[in-house]
Amino acid sequence: EAGIPQLLAERTTGDKTITPAEAAKQVGGLDSRRDWEALLQPARAAARRLAVAGKIEIMQHGATVDPTTSKGPIRLKLP
Repeated sequence: EAGIPQLLAERTTGDKTITPAEAAKQVGGLDSRRDWEALLQPARAAARRLAVAGKIEIMQHGATVDPTTSKGPIRLKLP
């Protein structure tokens, strides 16, 4: 959960969003897909918790979506 806001804060130019996979890779390491792939669903769950708390927004197709009902590919951004 701490990795998501940290990654977002590091995005100062260009696209200021990240994917849950980027957070999973930060925690699990970039060496191998299996190192971080198991962390993908926990990263999505952490993103939902952060969004419900108002700390981030979950985006789909450029629009903010409800974190409790969104499905499919998502991007994360600071509010």
